[in-house]
Amino acid sequence: MTSRRKVLAGAAGAGLAANLGWLGDLLAADRIATGVRTVVGEVAVNGRAASQGAPVKAGDSVVTGPNGDVVFVVGRDAFMIRPESRVDLLRRGDSPLLTGLRIVTGRVLSVFSPGRRREIESATATIGIRGTAIYVEAEAARTYVCTCYGTVVVSSRADPAARETISTKHHDQPRYVMASGAPQMLMGAPVVNHTDAELILLESLVGRRPPFGTAQPYRY
Repeated sequence: MTSRRKVLAGAAGAGLAANLGWLGDLLAADRIATGVRTVVGEVAVNGRAASQGAPVKAGDSVVTGPNGDVVFVVGRDAFMIRPESRVDLLRRGDSPLLTGLRIVTGRVLSVFSPGRRREIESATATIGIRGTAIYVEAEAARTYVCTCYGTVVVSSRADPAARETISTKHHDQPRYVMASGAPQMLMGAPVVNHTDAELILLESLVGRRPPFGTAQPYRY
């Protein structure tokens, strides 16, 4: 009996430890105003028109029209989705925690809390993330990826051997990830279509500051 009790206690302890990460994230998220923070033009969440304050959660789908633009918070992650985009917020099973994004098409600026791994999927790229800021433009022929700060692992979906770990402090190494048939899967790219002011805004919504601090804002 004593042995069985020890086994049960050990199993219970292991289960508790496995869920502490979830609990910590959920408690932290309770102190942050989640959901839609600003919305302009045509924006739909799960097919319904979005308004300021509307909930957005893991498992939802966000679509913006030609004039649509939305900023929202899920847990301790914040997002800015540009016009003509479709983004699925991924999760495992019925978990309330966000595991990443599937960017079907369009442009997304994201800031992720450190710790849990997330993943961004597009038609041509898979991007593994552990707490960073990233800007992605997804098209059929290529995906643009700017790691604004932090570390990501960028892989080609057409050729998984084409893989690169990128660590940056301030928009240092943007990449194009090309579709099948391109002579090179990963290519250098310029910095386009996102600003430090937008990163500062997103981080402020989740109680953080970008690591570039008082450095001169990036100018294009």
